[in-house]
Amino acid sequence: MAEKKTPAASEKAAADKIEKAPAKKPAAAKAEKAEKPAAVKAEKADKPAAVKAEKAEKPAAAKADKVEKPAAAKVEKVEKPAAVKTGKVEKPAAAKAEKVEKPAAAKAEKAEKAVKPTAKKEAQNFKNEGNPLRNRLKKRYLDEIVPALMKERGYKNVYQAPKVDKIVVNMRLGDIKDNSKSIQIAQNELEAICGQKAVIVKAKKSVANFKLRENQPIGIKATLRGDRMYEFLDKVIAVALPRVRDFRGISPKSFDGRGNYAMGIKEQIVFPEISYEHVEKVRGFDICIVTTAKSDDEAKALLTKFGLPFKN
Repeated sequence: MAEKKTPAASEKAAADKIEKAPAKKPAAAKAEKAEKPAAVKAEKADKPAAVKAEKAEKPAAAKADKVEKPAAAKVEKVEKPAAVKTGKVEKPAAAKAEKVEKPAAAKAEKAEKAVKPTAKKEAQNFKNEGNPLRNRLKKRYLDEIVPALMKERGYKNVYQAPKVDKIVVNMRLGDIKDNSKSIQIAQNELEAICGQKAVIVKAKKSVANFKLRENQPIGIKATLRGDRMYEFLDKVIAVALPRVRDFRGISPKSFDGRGNYAMGIKEQIVFPEISYEHVEKVRGFDICIVTTAKSDDEAKALLTKFGLPFKN
């Protein structure tokens, strides 16, 4: 059975309940709780306001910075492109100037190159004019002889007038065909007279009666054309023939019937290039003047105009 509580026990239990039950604490706690949330709310309310103010200020500042920065950036961009444009404009201008100058320089170089041959020709002409014997006969042929032949012969074209094609100088070496040293001396003398390399002529076949073997040196020849031809002919007419002893003129019967003329020089010492002190033996040689004349009469008229002294 259940125990019955005594009045003392019940009072004690009530006192314990009273002691245990908080009377004032809940109110204070509620007040504190009420105050705390209010303060928190106030703080929260203040903080968001401050945060908002800060946020508002920050975006404003950020916006101001952004506004200033883009403005500055725009200014810089505007300035930079301007500078870039200026640089680009200046560079192409400089490039164009260089390109213009380079073609000008190239044109000047081309002009110089074009002028150089003319300058060379002028120098050559000056050199030729400085030496009265150089190309004197050629100039005389073009300026005087051709017009005179056209007038006398009735040529309608300057190319119809005869001209000297080449001169062949030949020296025979039958007496020294076995002496290589004498052949070399004779070759040097002929080269000094003609002004160009002389060729050694060899026998094409063996001839027992003349004690001649095949490929044995029997002569020297030199073929002259162009300026050397005119210089040699001028030297023969003006220098060599007047120095021949007892000279009475050259024979007019030495034409071959085809407009070519051959003459002989008995002594090589009549040419000023040969020193008599160094001559091993006095030798002569033949001079064959090949022309474009169609007859001996035309060739004689041409050579007479040149100044060859024919016998009457």
